[in-house]
Amino acid sequence: MKKFTLLVSSLFFVGLANAQIFTDNFDSYTLGPLGPQSPQWSTWSGTEGGTEDGVVSSAQAQSGANSAYLNSTSASGGPQDVVLYLGQQYTSGIVTVETAMYIPSGKEAYLNFQANQTVGQIWAMNFNAAAGSFTVDDGVTSDLLMGSYPIGAWFTLRFEANLTLGVWECFVNGTSAGAWANSINSIASVNFYPHNASAQYYIDDVMLNYETYTLPTLNGVASAVSLNGNIASQTVTPTGIMLNGGANPINSFEAVLSYNGNNYTKSVTGVTVASLASHTVVFDPLVLVPGSNAVTLTINNVNGGPDDDQSDNVTSINSNPVVPAPGKKVVGEEATGTWCQWCPRGAVFMDQYEEDFEGFWVGIAVHNGDPMTNAIYDTGLGTIIVGYPSASVDRTNDVDPSAMSTSFYSRLQIAPKAFISTNQSFDAVTRVLTVDVIANFQAAATSSYKLACVLTEDNVTGSGSGWNQSNAYAGGGNGVMGGYELLPASVPAAQMVYDHVAREIAPSFGGDAASFPATVNAGESHTKTYTFTLPADWEVEEMNVIGMLIDPTGKIDNASEIKLGDFVAVNELKESKAKFSIFPNPATSGATIGLELEKDSEVEISIIDLSGKVITSRNYGSLNGYSEVNMNTSFLNAGIYMVQVVIDSVSTTKRLVIQ
Repeated sequence: MKKFTLLVSSLFFVGLANAQIFTDNFDSYTLGPLGPQSPQWSTWSGTEGGTEDGVVSSAQAQSGANSAYLNSTSASGGPQDVVLYLGQQYTSGIVTVETAMYIPSGKEAYLNFQANQTVGQIWAMNFNAAAGSFTVDDGVTSDLLMGSYPIGAWFTLRFEANLTLGVWECFVNGTSAGAWANSINSIASVNFYPHNASAQYYIDDVMLNYETYTLPTLNGVASAVSLNGNIASQTVTPTGIMLNGGANPINSFEAVLSYNGNNYTKSVTGVTVASLASHTVVFDPLVLVPGSNAVTLTINNVNGGPDDDQSDNVTSINSNPVVPAPGKKVVGEEATGTWCQWCPRGAVFMDQYEEDFEGFWVGIAVHNGDPMTNAIYDTGLGTIIVGYPSASVDRTNDVDPSAMSTSFYSRLQIAPKAFISTNQSFDAVTRVLTVDVIANFQAAATSSYKLACVLTEDNVTGSGSGWNQSNAYAGGGNGVMGGYELLPASVPAAQMVYDHVAREIAPSFGGDAASFPATVNAGESHTKTYTFTLPADWEVEEMNVIGMLIDPTGKIDNASEIKLGDFVAVNELKESKAKFSIFPNPATSGATIGLELEKDSEVEISIIDLSGKVITSRNYGSLNGYSEVNMNTSFLNAGIYMVQVVIDSVSTTKRLVIQ
């Protein structure tokens, strides 16, 4: 048992309902390991005083002389892994966690909240910071919040979590970066972990606070707002969430979204939103503009008039979308396997990135030890990643699949040496696919740059035990994960559909050493041709052709992707000018299909279970522009379904989770 000593400006726990429960500025400690000097600070494993422990340092401090220093000495993160215990698990009331943080230039930082008193079971929130930007996710939805921080300077980071309402908010230097509805709604500890080779940061003036919270009688809360995109020029469909933070039901309200000098108003009537339930408001699509703009959601006219608490009727975030480098696409390679019980997390986030980063993202799932394994690709990626599931963005650092967005945004802004494109032809008789990978150079290069060609396949299915997906999320004990919490610990092959599956890479993982001459000038174009014979069980219409340019350090400089199924039999390009979204997802009694159509199109929508049985199907005739189709899902059992939207004979499928 560790010795407890009450120290001024160090730490204290109290039993009051509304009180500061902990503070620490590290000034009362001696330089060296942190854990043995404090009853609240420990490590992930519980072993204190060793390499896993934090270090009390005098190199930096926001106040006084000392701070706690965290620095990774391993390419995969750690071994430092520091935990601050709150003393209990909090599931209601308002918990505030505040720390000063200093992140040196060129370095990164990461922390998370653990939902249970035993660490390693459920991550309630993740905070990733790099290059002056940060993202927040709850382990289920990426980029719930994005913001900025000062590089190479102390700043105050504060999280306020109203666990009664499920509304969380982040502040930087006292200014709100935005609020969000967190799907994991309990806090027991804070984990400070230098998560990769670039992680290094200091913390100081740590504070924990707790307050009770009592529901008003009538209270419409603006709990979250999102533009649902962070790339300038993207067309996005904004959403806002009205939470009933009162005791009485809410039957009507008005939601106003303000962005870029415009107001978008939606009146919601004829609903019954029970106490602590939410209603998602979908606004008309808009285009993200460069520059910093406030995004504000205001809830008015709750049940026809003002509610009892006007202080929470407005929430705001800042939108400063990333401006992509012209012609740039970023590649995310995920290491996965059907035997890997945590790998469903990778599948969920890869699908989300494909939707969130559409037009700028190339996702590749590299399988290991299962029937979808490509040995060349698996071995190559194995030189970058550590453990499963893992991922790498443009072959930079090894990261968790849920944490790829930070690297994605950083890489998206780096101008490529060349624009990449492909020409392809397919012989349906011989099943020979010929691909020309073309590099149009925008800057001078050398022969150290290399081309490669990758084939992936979506909607892959199979039979036999090797196709069963091991699933640590079964039963929900490890949190919500895109519907996998509703599936068994070993998901039968008949219920699994695999996307982004890496089928071939040519000529090698590292690329073609004979791609270019010794000197390449800006304006030059160079082409390499690769030939593949597709096995009979590969579905041509589900294949994707990916061209890559690999730089001299082994990183992916740029890429392109085309869906082979967009080619008709005579190899003429057939473009589908439509896309769709599903919200809310997960759903309970109903879901809305948002369609973005560029021309009059015949639309048919079906819900299909994982055995392939069509549960319901309807032809909606000719639609155009942005349309919403409301679907009753109250008759569906909890589980995962596929929503198939057929637009002018072109089929697209997405997962729908019913809770």
